[in-house]
Amino acid sequence: MNDVSGPKKPRYSQLLGDKLWRNFVIGLPYFWLFLFFLVPFGIVFKISLADPIVAQPPFTALFDFGANAKSWLHATFDNYLFLTEDNLYWISYFNSIKIAGISTLLCLLLGYPMAYGIARSTPTVRNVLLMLVILPFWTSFLLRVYAWMGLLGKNGMVNGLLSYLGLIDAPLEMLYTNGAVYLGIVYTYIPFMILPLYATLEKMDLDLQDAAADLGAKPWQVFVDTTLPLSMPGIIAGSMLVFIPALGEFVIPTLLGGIDSLMIGRTLYDEFFVNRDWPLASAVATVLLIILVIPIMLFQRSQQEKE
Repeated sequence: MNDVSGPKKPRYSQLLGDKLWRNFVIGLPYFWLFLFFLVPFGIVFKISLADPIVAQPPFTALFDFGANAKSWLHATFDNYLFLTEDNLYWISYFNSIKIAGISTLLCLLLGYPMAYGIARSTPTVRNVLLMLVILPFWTSFLLRVYAWMGLLGKNGMVNGLLSYLGLIDAPLEMLYTNGAVYLGIVYTYIPFMILPLYATLEKMDLDLQDAAADLGAKPWQVFVDTTLPLSMPGIIAGSMLVFIPALGEFVIPTLLGGIDSLMIGRTLYDEFFVNRDWPLASAVATVLLIILVIPIMLFQRSQQEKE
């Protein structure tokens, strides 16, 4: 006789195994964030509530359960109050936001045409162009910054070429300036702008542009009304990938910038390793993290509301 009972139902053990595996796959990224983000941030925040002392470690303990302790909790917000009293830290925050914002805008203005050209090229040419974009990552970041020091110095290749062409009579002061910092940041982080933009533009339906052109739209209108709105996810992703690391950049301002290019990453280094004021440095790092996290959370919330 033919079996007409239908497909067999999955067993309870199989359903339980699938659920456990799904929970494991979902929980693994959260565990990673907890271990390598929340735990280090909790340690830094704990240090920011302590007082600096000449000891090892150079800060007081947050909890003290000794017999002679007047209170088991020793926490102070003096480090955060000190940030509001000293203009050095606010100048560092402002310069960091300004330099990171301008660098992000420059990366967008340069990276968008490059990403658009890569997305509209033939597959063979596209692979070559993508390889050229990724190629700088094969070299150490520090070596690339040192290379710019050699190029922009008074006796560097840029001054030598300009002098050879007769465009200048004396070497230009290009190194240890804000312009050198912008150049270094844009050169270093522009691939992080190009790749998300390319991923978005490559998936764009070209029929939409053709339809807009057939309806009488001029090329700039097609770009403004069709291409630009559809590429907004790539613009936002690329801007975040550039702005966030550029805000806390330390190596480029230290090697290429001058005294006026004071950024918060350099201030953090000085507080940790020069002044050895770990509680104050931890307070600076905590405020920096808040500056980064709050806009990202607000943006994600607005995106969820739109969806």
